[in-house]
Amino acid sequence: MGTTTAVVPPMAADGFDEGLSASLIELRRDLHRHPELSLQEERTCGRLAEALATLGIDEVRRVAGTGLVARIAGRDASAPKVALRGDIDALPITESTGLPYTSVHPGVMHACGHDVHATWAVGAAALLARAPAEGDVLVILQPAEEIGLGALRILESGALDQVDAIFGAHVDRRFPVGQVVADVGAVGAAADAFDLVIEGRGGHGARPHLTHDPIVAGCQVVSALQTLVSRRVDPGTPAVVTIGRFHAGAAPNVIPDRALLSGTLRSMDPATRSLLASELRRMAEQVGDAMGVRVEVKMHEGGSPPVINDPRATEWARRAVISTVGESALVPQGGLNMGGEDFAFYLERIPGCFLRVGAREPGGEVVGAHTPQFFAAEEVVFVGAAVLAESARVASRSLRDAGGAGGAGGAGGAA
Repeated sequence: MGTTTAVVPPMAADGFDEGLSASLIELRRDLHRHPELSLQEERTCGRLAEALATLGIDEVRRVAGTGLVARIAGRDASAPKVALRGDIDALPITESTGLPYTSVHPGVMHACGHDVHATWAVGAAALLARAPAEGDVLVILQPAEEIGLGALRILESGALDQVDAIFGAHVDRRFPVGQVVADVGAVGAAADAFDLVIEGRGGHGARPHLTHDPIVAGCQVVSALQTLVSRRVDPGTPAVVTIGRFHAGAAPNVIPDRALLSGTLRSMDPATRSLLASELRRMAEQVGDAMGVRVEVKMHEGGSPPVINDPRATEWARRAVISTVGESALVPQGGLNMGGEDFAFYLERIPGCFLRVGAREPGGEVVGAHTPQFFAAEEVVFVGAAVLAESARVASRSLRDAGGAGGAGGAGGAA
């Protein structure tokens, strides 16, 4: 598999000269080749800082450990500020794309497109430096999205305290390069993680009657939890319960003392989110009682809320899409997305819009994120950069004209 051959929509390509285009593609390939896990993005951070400096963007500071914030000066320092975000971390997956710039780190790869997200954020910064927004634009290069900590750490740093709107985007191979989703309302699910620790009594595999088998109990718990959505949640309400890890035992003829299960809960509204957590605990503990084992339910703190796009900010993003890649580029998401995204933490405090940007090359297959085969067509870098930069310009101009300013949330909610 070689370099993709998708054609960049001409309107999106207009802002990129040959030098900028080449530098962005080189940056994307370098980031893809050298992925780093959440909170370990030291090389990535340094490489991004170097890329920004090469483009003449020198107001850059580190935040949240391995993150960066770059300030792109606007035409009027007193005008409302806007932020753009690109996440930068990779996943613990072994790559099998066959790309010439495949990961050099076994067991780590950019299986969610964050190499592209970081690159188009740098590209957006370059475009805004050449054609500024009315007010300053902060470009956030955020670590640790995959573990749900990065956005909170950026917010805790105070970097976004004076920001009135925020935009971000995600590559999506369900859509071809040139298509963009900018929908109002819920576009992503709340994501809550949990562990189930099952304490039984181990023993010899030949004498199971003398044990309380945590593996068999764990299987019963998994089966019971599959009824949580089908029998406890309103059929018209989206929800997901998934067990993604089941660890127990060390030998085929030994029944262990304990088993560890881990999983995720996905929901679109607060009531369902609360119901899933409470019913998970009730079911797991009661099945454990019936099986003669103890089940401890540990809900992880800091699960990301639903991703809810602000109506006014979404309209600004839609106008940006139309002006950069054309009205025909706007397409609906076409169904609920139960994936989680810590960009939701920003949207709880700052009006904004999270977009999906088509990343499938002509004739390419739909490849799911978080898989060893995932990659994004290179040309999506230019679409994402152009749309995000123009979203910042439109938002900044609209906020100025409306007289909106004054910090996080200052733009208000729906107009």
